[in-house]
Amino acid sequence: MKLIVIGGTGRIGSQVVQKLTAAGHEAVPAAPSTGVDLITGKGLDQVLEGADVVVNVANSPTFDEASVDFFRTSMNNLLAAGDRAGVGHQVVLSIVGVDQVPQLDYYLAKTLQEDLLRQGPTPYSIVRATQFFEFMDAVLSWTSDGDTVRLPATPLQPIAAADIVDAVVEVSTGTPLQGIWNVAGPDIFPFDELGRITLAAQHDSRKVITDDTAGMFAAVTGDVLIAGPDAHLAPTHYQDWIQQAH
Repeated sequence: MKLIVIGGTGRIGSQVVQKLTAAGHEAVPAAPSTGVDLITGKGLDQVLEGADVVVNVANSPTFDEASVDFFRTSMNNLLAAGDRAGVGHQVVLSIVGVDQVPQLDYYLAKTLQEDLLRQGPTPYSIVRATQFFEFMDAVLSWTSDGDTVRLPATPLQPIAAADIVDAVVEVSTGTPLQGIWNVAGPDIFPFDELGRITLAAQHDSRKVITDDTAGMFAAVTGDVLIAGPDAHLAPTHYQDWIQQAH
């Protein structure tokens, strides 16, 4: 099977390419560094020639309102090029609860991407994942001030990037879902508690202060970032991962 991995040089995409290749598939990374531009469409027709599946894990360069234009333009270009090439399956990596947080520009943008995919000409699958373990350091830095980190108590169900890769590979090599597959880590944490676990594992002396107005996830209410009872639960526990990572 020939699969084109859009964003195939990034954190998730490069691992997807490796896993697909190891399984005997022809996996081709597509990114600006390989001559493919999702916004102008440059290189898309050439890279999609003969492809069976497009796996789209490309991300917007920003998380603000500009992300809406990025996902609109890139998804439209990808669907049109895929249709011209006769691609039989388009896969997108998205976010659990993405359509329930319209107050966040980035989530609005990803929801638009999903909608365009559903309305497009090609059978599709959407893999929705929860927040990545690997992003915790960056998220903590957003609301860090000297000796303290302010975090809301928003419930999260984080997942290891390697487990997301496995899910994307499984869906991409299967029959199009014509729907959504939710994947999440095995454990649920209040975000502030997750921050405390992370800092303790890193021997970081900063203190976490619970502040339900702090950071991007302050805009999220209730359990919308929790995967729900029908989700596929990945095997890696955060406490095990953070201990190995440090």
